Amino acid sequence: MEAIIWIVLPVLVAGGSALMAFNIMQARLEAAVAKEREPLLKARIGSISVADDRITAHLADGRIISVPLAWSWRLSRATPEQRARLEIVGDGASVRWPEANEDLSAEGMLRGIPASRSGN
Repeated sequence: MEAIIWIVLPVLVAGGSALMAFNIMQARLEAAVAKEREPLLKARIGSISVADDRITAHLADGRIISVPLAWSWRLSRATPEQRARLEIVGDGASVRWPEANEDLSAEGMLRGIPASRSGN
């Protein structure tokens, strides 16, 4: 019995060390991702316009983001009047077009993420 303990004990200790190392690496990765994402989360839309083929946002810090209108299939289908009726929400974090049932975030535009077609 004592021999089994001397065989199993190092395995258990090594396994615990590996788990601890994994948890430390995971925490470091999560912190790095959060740090990378922070500037995107701070981006604020000051104004936005929708043309025939583009959505252009002027950010509060002076940057201008322009994405194809086709990235927002709901706005592509909306009338010019519906596109003109928008609300800047969340202190500029996103824009909502209530009549088109569309929301776009500054983060999504900066990341280049087209609107999802789920729930259409």
